[in-house]
Amino acid sequence: MLPDPVAVPRFYTDMLPGKAGEFELPPSVAHHALQVLRLKVGDAIVLFDGTGGEHRVRVIRTTGRAVTVGHEAFDPREAESSLALWLGQALCATEKMDWILQKAVELGVARCSPLETERSVVRLSGERAERRIAHWRRVTESACEQTGRNRVPPVDPVQPLRSWLGNLPSDGMRLMLSPEGDASLATLEPPAGPVIVLVGPEGGFSAEEAEAARVSGFLPLRLGPRILRTETAALALVSALQARWGDFVEARPRLPL
Repeated sequence: MLPDPVAVPRFYTDMLPGKAGEFELPPSVAHHALQVLRLKVGDAIVLFDGTGGEHRVRVIRTTGRAVTVGHEAFDPREAESSLALWLGQALCATEKMDWILQKAVELGVARCSPLETERSVVRLSGERAERRIAHWRRVTESACEQTGRNRVPPVDPVQPLRSWLGNLPSDGMRLMLSPEGDASLATLEPPAGPVIVLVGPEGGFSAEEAEAARVSGFLPLRLGPRILRTETAALALVSALQARWGDFVEARPRLPL
């Protein structure tokens, strides 16, 4: 039996060589194992590559900065949400965006799309956008390490809201948080497919953007009588959806989007 994934250090790596034998950990993983966690020969580690399942390995040798491990077992377990959740989040201040993506992954979101909107306080393009996306992908990888997820949710390239709206799949439920929304979760039927959640920036969507989302099938939804900050809104809705139809009701792992 594999150890409790919470008790044993977990590392994401896209450099798993296979399911048997000895191999060296990637330099970044080896550094964290040696310099941060102070792991020693004989200590167990769990590795996953984001495609499902996880590998138990054990440290058998350390040489300088290198760590050699031996493969012991593969566990095909899944930790994905029973509810397929896709978050379209308008760009906001860096620390807020980091927080949203980290907590969304912890709560089971299966895909994240950073969106440019008219009132976004952050503008990203070119190399700056590529660096920011790479950073956010590392945030999601770290969140998976901490929470026991074995599949890393994709973070899409930054794109304009209207482009994103025009390329969404036809199935599933579409919900847009709006202070003017009349709908509530209590009145909605369970979704037949994925749930796509759209959340605006600090200043909210413009009237034209909100209308474009409605035309694209998004239902304006209001979470109570208060206006939530953008970094609160997405996480509150995801939590409510999990409580109504997802993991908080029954943990039934599913494959990702």
